[in-house]
Amino acid sequence: MTILTTQRLRLEPFNDSHLAGLNAVSRDPEVMRYITGKPETLENTAAAIARVKTRWAEWGFSWWSFIELETEQIIGSGCIQYLGGDTANSLEIGWRLRQDKWRQGLASEAARRMAAFAFETVGGDRLCAVCHQENASSARVMQRLGMRFQGIERWNEMDTAVYAMTRSEWESGHGQA
Repeated sequence: MTILTTQRLRLEPFNDSHLAGLNAVSRDPEVMRYITGKPETLENTAAAIARVKTRWAEWGFSWWSFIELETEQIIGSGCIQYLGGDTANSLEIGWRLRQDKWRQGLASEAARRMAAFAFETVGGDRLCAVCHQENASSARVMQRLGMRFQGIERWNEMDTAVYAMTRSEWESGHGQA
């Protein structure tokens, strides 16, 4: 399983030792406001870790825990996965961060590294991201990455804003600034 690094973060594939740190992020109602609308229980997080471990074994990629290098704390998580879990779909990128780490460029930093992995290692041709229509902060990260708004589509039981970029757009340097 692949560990990724950035200037301030280490992205480690979910494992059982991450349970408390991941749950601390995902039990915050504000973090989950635009994702599921409700905080995760410890059992939800444990089930997510089990699902993710299976995806890593099957696909060779899935969700990473974002570990801040300075503190060694889990401050968020992010993924490269198939949109909707269907391997016929485009690759999806996503992220979530602890509230005290918002507006520091960490989501963009992690997203750039995960996008590089999606295009350069996985070999994806198209990368998508979806967010709640009111989640302006995530939409800005998508735009900074070089993704373009595609429209409103129904994903994860809600109407979501869809952003995407192609491998050629990535390779042209569009999203690597």
